[in-house]
Amino acid sequence: MDYRFNAIFEKGEKYYIGYCLEIPEANGQGETLEECKKNLIEAIKLILEDRKEGILKYLDKDVIREEILV
Repeated sequence: MDYRFNAIFEKGEKYYIGYCLEIPEANGQGETLEECKKNLIEAIKLILEDRKEGILKYLDKDVIREEILV
């Protein structure tokens, strides 16, 4: 997977909180900026994989499935 996403990070009193502009439901938090980034990346990956699995289970078996690089 080779995507680029835009992330916004805010520093709270105790934690950093990160959001993804392209996937609003993806967010992460951490005590450090690096931990927050790592958690946000993991959230993005989990959401994309869940979306893919959700769509695939409803497709006919004879569809053409091909991976493309974006």
